[in-house]
Amino acid sequence: VQLQASGGGLVQAGGSLRVSCLVSGSIFSATGMGWYRQAPGKQRELVARISSLGATQYGDSVKGRFTISRDNAQNTVYLQMNSLKPDDTAVYYCAAVESVVVVTEEWRYNYWGQGTLVTVSS
Repeated sequence: VQLQASGGGLVQAGGSLRVSCLVSGSIFSATGMGWYRQAPGKQRELVARISSLGATQYGDSVKGRFTISRDNAQNTVYLQMNSLKPDDTAVYYCAAVESVVVVTEEWRYNYWGQGTLVTVSS
């Protein structure tokens, strides 16, 4: 299973950005997906996750601003980020787990992309 994240970049505070993750080598429709992020000097944290059936969960810091979605026909998961803040600056990683039920434990996500850097300027 391979994950290819893209779409990161530099954006001003208050702006929007969408990152994408293309998945190959798995039955994508039966795969749970997650976005995690890691800022310099901080632990990796959950941004959002979406189950194979479309159930979503969000980290507290992004609720109401970020939206995770998936396109099973394109084997792609998206993260739409609005009202971005400088604290959102981090490397964003997509992760996958071959499960049809919601998986909340980070350690169970056994496939990870290479990360895409999002920088929010003040």
